[in-house]
Amino acid sequence: MRVLLTGGTGYIGAAVLDRLISGGHQVTALVRSAEKAELVRAERAEPAVADLADGHTLEELATASDGVIHLASPGDETSATVDEVAVTSFLHALRNTDRPFVHTTGVWLHGSGSAITESSGMNAPRLTAWRAPLDKLVRDAQSVRTSVIAPAVVYGHGGGLLNLVAAGPRTTGSTPALTMIGSGDQHWSTVHVDDLAELYVLALEKAPAGSYFIGASGRNPTVREITEAVSRSVGLARTRRARTRRADARPARPARRGPSPRPAGFGRHGPACPGSDPRGTVGPRRHRTY
Repeated sequence: MRVLLTGGTGYIGAAVLDRLISGGHQVTALVRSAEKAELVRAERAEPAVADLADGHTLEELATASDGVIHLASPGDETSATVDEVAVTSFLHALRNTDRPFVHTTGVWLHGSGSAITESSGMNAPRLTAWRAPLDKLVRDAQSVRTSVIAPAVVYGHGGGLLNLVAAGPRTTGSTPALTMIGSGDQHWSTVHVDDLAELYVLALEKAPAGSYFIGASGRNPTVREITEAVSRSVGLARTRRARTRRADARPARPARRGPSPRPAGFGRHGPACPGSDPRGTVGPRRHRTY
């Protein structure tokens, strides 16, 4: 299949690109510079240098493809506008073809909950609420085989959000430790990046029109468990809880759970503890960025 991929030099997108190529697909990877073009060319993909806000070029590239996987996002204040341009351009190019279009959203749109599934309602925080109507537009598209994937917290190969945890504030003294705000009792849903990449390719190849998938392993460690595992992985002492005047002044409130999806779990990898990640630990590793 000739696949147009956005975000192919990013953390998740690079894993999806690897999976597509190993599966025998021909990939055109949208990139923003000649430097990024060389990265995807080294992975046996054909680069296309263009901007996500260039709807005309996106439409031309999608028209020439057998399917589209959309992962890229500016990650700034332009994200809502740029993503709308990209999505509407892709849908317009693929209309009346029944070709696949795989779009990316986030599990956080469900808000907090103890047992979130694909049928759970949305309670998006204001920061990402713009995604919800765009996701609906994709799923409701006619004569295009659309699917939407909502990744959980992604880990593996020394990348993802866990690196931000590792780079967090630390205590001083002879036994420094990562500092954690609050009790850390809230849960984060997790997924290994390779398992998530497999889901994207399966959705491209097989998902019925209008599908929605939560990309999660079914393992939902607490923030404390994650932070302590990261701390061990980078050779620090156990996590220290940061205390604030507000916390000292009144009793702590019961911890809220973060999104903890419980769909049928998928994937072959172990718990989301970077110290025991079979494919790599937190720390420096060559991986591509957007």
